Amino acid sequence: MKISVIGAGAMGGTTVEGLLKGTCFKAEDITVADPSKAVLDKFAKLGVSVTTDNGQAAATADIVAVVVKPWLVESVLKGIQPVLAPERQLLIVVAAGVSSANITGWLGDSCPPLFLVIPNIAIAQRQSMTFIVPAARVGEKALQTVVGIFDELGTTLVTDEQHLAAGTTLASCGLAYAMRYIRAAAEGGVELGFKADDAKAVVMQTVRGAVEMLQATGMHPEAAIDMVTTPGGVTIKGLNEMEHAGFTSAVIRGLKAGLK
Repeated sequence: MKISVIGAGAMGGTTVEGLLKGTCFKAEDITVADPSKAVLDKFAKLGVSVTTDNGQAAATADIVAVVVKPWLVESVLKGIQPVLAPERQLLIVVAAGVSSANITGWLGDSCPPLFLVIPNIAIAQRQSMTFIVPAARVGEKALQTVVGIFDELGTTLVTDEQHLAAGTTLASCGLAYAMRYIRAAAEGGVELGFKADDAKAVVMQTVRGAVEMLQATGMHPEAAIDMVTTPGGVTIKGLNEMEHAGFTSAVIRGLKAGLK
């Protein structure tokens, strides 16, 4: 099975990095198409086939992944339309806000089984939260193939197109929100007397521990919080100070702002 990734900027590039660390594809099974010589040189050194010709990349692939800015999707798809083979290919489009109706309208009968996919940049470390929408002409075998690829690159959720924007703000934007918490807590650690690198390491391990605990036990976060807080203790005092400052409300408002 061969995959071509058209567009190797931030999202496309990290996707290729994740694929190279997985087992679904060997380096020689991956083609990257991008106009940047620097990008192509980077992946060529890793054994990936590279080209500036989107059509050439698409023609040789079993799976065509278009990972470009939303305003470029139409021109890229129309450019590769003549070489698409719906009977043997799958098409993945990674671009927030581009609808399946638009894509199938642009490609018509040339449209292969279509998936809308939104990962996040942790895909490079195979830790993405990836949303997959089987958008058009998708059978069970095709769905299993695409889910299998992205399951290797983190965690997947098969959803409908209606929830894709919410997934984007929760998991893609959410990655930045989590980073902002880590930054804030690390800065707090410096104020408490730790060196900056030590404070960051402490916060990262603490966040990792919280995630592992919830995944292992299936507990609701509030139940886990109850295990840490004691009557009159420092934890509940700290939590209440954060809530007085609007912590939960600020997070929810930030998530909802991502939908506007």
